[in-house]
Amino acid sequence: MDASRIASPVTGAAGRFLAGAGLLLRGLGLYVRSPGLMLLGIVPALISGVLFVAALATLVYFVDDLAALVTPFADDWSSTPRSLVRVIAGLAFLGLGGLLAVVSFTAVTLVIGDPFYEKISERVEERYGGTPGAVEVPFWSSLRRSLADSVRLVALAALVGIPLFAAGFIPVLGQTVVPVIGAAVGGWFLAVELVGAPFYRRGTRLPQRRTILKADRPTALGFGVAVFLCFLIPFGAVLVMPAAVAGATLLARRSLGQPIDES
Repeated sequence: MDASRIASPVTGAAGRFLAGAGLLLRGLGLYVRSPGLMLLGIVPALISGVLFVAALATLVYFVDDLAALVTPFADDWSSTPRSLVRVIAGLAFLGLGGLLAVVSFTAVTLVIGDPFYEKISERVEERYGGTPGAVEVPFWSSLRRSLADSVRLVALAALVGIPLFAAGFIPVLGQTVVPVIGAAVGGWFLAVELVGAPFYRRGTRLPQRRTILKADRPTALGFGVAVFLCFLIPFGAVLVMPAAVAGATLLARRSLGQPIDES
């Protein structure tokens, strides 16, 4: 599949969604062809990966207890319906945990690896003509802004995740439609989070970048959902994170009408 062709300007929501996914493929291509970028990006992702694998393992270990805790009404039911409702509750907990883990993993990794991912994003921009309207942002100021925006995005993801968690109790719908909605929601938050570095470089904060991405939501969703699905694969988040940062830089440039083709 030609990632460059997928990520070229297209019309139609479905085509733009695929174009967004193609930006991740292009980011992966830049990442694979640049060993220096690989080394820069893997270390912070690996640190975060260890922390989040431990957290998810803890959730899996206690998920039966949590399912019983939120379904006390089923204590007096017969064995089969009680087990069924608690399996559904356990899946809902795992779904909510997965959504929050993917979004918060990205936020934490970007904070831990801020200088590394900033360098990756800068190198991608240099490859495509530099950063128009770049502003000088002190490291600590950039880190504080990144941390504050990340906390807000994770909190918002949690608020959105609670209704999805509740919907996860609905038989069939909760195990089919809700995960798709969760992937779309998680993908949107990831897209907004990952484009932080190139937008900060232009002096643009979270509300503005959210507005800019909304102008071409299908492309942002295509990119974000592709990243979200990769992050669900064991160790996928660690390996794909630097490529996601590179692809997000392309997404930011595209959203701002700046070239993403090498001259």
